[in-house]
Amino acid sequence: MTPKGLIIRDALAADLPAVRGLLVETWHATYDGIYGWQRVAEITNAWHSLENLGAQLEREGETFLIALVGEEVIATSSARLERDRAALLTRLYVLPAYQGIGIGRTLLQVTLACFPQAPVARLEVESQNEPAITFYERMGFFLQRQARFDGREDTPNTLMMAKRLFAE
Repeated sequence: MTPKGLIIRDALAADLPAVRGLLVETWHATYDGIYGWQRVAEITNAWHSLENLGAQLEREGETFLIALVGEEVIATSSARLERDRAALLTRLYVLPAYQGIGIGRTLLQVTLACFPQAPVARLEVESQNEPAITFYERMGFFLQRQARFDGREDTPNTLMMAKRLFAE
């Protein structure tokens, strides 16, 4: 059951330090056992820098949301519209202390609702992140294929998943 007082809204520049902190914490909790602490720190420093997060606020066709309880940023998501009109979920993270109570489900639903004309949603998930894979399967996503993020050997091994949003 989602917590009382949950607010989901667009991320603002003032939210970015809290979003970065959330991403660092959730990435370490999720991926340290897979990649090791040092590699996770390298990835989060590169991918989740304040500069990179700030650039996402300005992108056309992209949604960047946060979920708050009180003043605390407890979750974040982002997605963008692809050329084929698919909604690509690029991020969905919930602080470990708030996982398993419906926040991820609610945030996913709100994020995908930002793309009402998208016939399908897609995402990439780390192939060893079994809790996330299970979550996305419960949310109606299915496996499309396996790939390397950006095709590079030093990046996470990912599963490409998809979900039909409406019949055309």
